Amino acid sequence: MGKIDELVFIHQLAAPCHLAILAESIGFKTRVVKQVSELSADNAGQGFCLISQKGAAMDSKGIPLLASQLVSQYPVALYQVERGTIEAESALLLGIKGILYADQGMDLLLSALRKMLEGELWFDRVLLSQTFSQLIRRLDGGQNALQDTVVMLQMLTSRERTIIHLVSSGARNKEIAHRLCISEHTVKAHISSIFRKTQSRNRVELLRWAQSHQSQFELNVS
Repeated sequence: MGKIDELVFIHQLAAPCHLAILAESIGFKTRVVKQVSELSADNAGQGFCLISQKGAAMDSKGIPLLASQLVSQYPVALYQVERGTIEAESALLLGIKGILYADQGMDLLLSALRKMLEGELWFDRVLLSQTFSQLIRRLDGGQNALQDTVVMLQMLTSRERTIIHLVSSGARNKEIAHRLCISEHTVKAHISSIFRKTQSRNRVELLRWAQSHQSQFELNVS
């Protein structure tokens, strides 16, 4: 992680962003934006993005779609999260740095900001322990997983690998269709095939699959 020089709150509600106001009052450099387009590509990695769950478009696991789009470019955390509306483990595995719940006190929220800026994750300790144990078990079966990945990559066509890269960059079906000069219906058919071949149920799982197999995947893209 590069040097963090500001907290960027992506806040799509009309109400003020109280956490940003409080963070600024105690010395944090903050910025509040409503759209991703307001972020500068030149500052990727220098800002810590906090995305409000309230008012955001979310996937089936309660994770804002913007988080999946930005997590490969910025350290990302979620705030104003309602308990029981998010699969925290999925957020952790996606690369989210922490979850700040709407019912937490301001002192705890500020402590969370400090810890995350110091490089720590901000999740429930039990969740972290369980996820770590699961990852260890997966590593034990790493050789089999690698073989499965090779089989998956061999099954993917060149066009499907191109579409995976476009999806990973945040492109939607309409943009993919335009860039590849094909119909949106054809894009949907390709993505359905990709989901089946990579054993992904949705775009978030596909992004996680592509990120976790990035080195092997890049070697097979022509």
